[in-house]
Amino acid sequence: MPRTVKMKVFRGEKGEGAIHDYNVHIDDGMVVLDVIHRIQATQAPDLACRWNCKAGKCGSCSAEVNGKPSLMCMTRMDSLDLEKPITVEPLMTFPHVRDLVTDVSWNYTVNKRIKPFKPKAKEADGTHRMFQYEVDRVQEFRKCIECYLCQTVCHVLRNHGKHEEFAGPRFMIRTASLEMHPLDVEDRVPFIKEEGGIGFCNITKCCTEVCPEHIHITDNGIIPMKERVADRYYDPIKMLFRVLTGK
Repeated sequence: MPRTVKMKVFRGEKGEGAIHDYNVHIDDGMVVLDVIHRIQATQAPDLACRWNCKAGKCGSCSAEVNGKPSLMCMTRMDSLDLEKPITVEPLMTFPHVRDLVTDVSWNYTVNKRIKPFKPKAKEADGTHRMFQYEVDRVQEFRKCIECYLCQTVCHVLRNHGKHEEFAGPRFMIRTASLEMHPLDVEDRVPFIKEEGGIGFCNITKCCTEVCPEHIHITDNGIIPMKERVADRYYDPIKMLFRVLTGK
């Protein structure tokens, strides 16, 4: 049955602004993005928000719904407590542009610093071979839609602003997808340790919890990358070898 809900939507530019209240009639089956569109159509035609596919595959409509980083197109209204106001705000971790729109270009800059895929030489018969379990392992990471919800919920970026020192969970997964590829021979472990700043992650798994593609970011990506860094830089036998040989 149609009903009226109170929506509290952030309005403003470049971090300056305030929450505006809107009373909106909603219908069964609506998602938060539908309600934002209804506000645009009936009350605030200048309300800015990003969206594209409305199918949970483009990652464009990321916002904070009741304080939780979410895709507006995948957050059903009937999953929220409609007896209370529904708050919609821009992603906290990135520079604010206008209303619900943030500038996520920092992520593209980080991505450029990651060494690209470098395939090993083909085998004697001119082919590459890999096992199905190896394919499955990296295929999970390729489901990422770059909504950057994991980046905005990460406390290292969100609360401590370590953007220059920590690449964030999205790019730990990006690096893992390359490092774990059975045909890749590039070495990105120094990047993970130094520029990527993987030591800042204390594996709280908040990034995994908000991932709309249900990627096991922490268990399957970040922890194995931490293990590679620890094996190379902190293994006591290898450390002794480096002291003795100077390598």
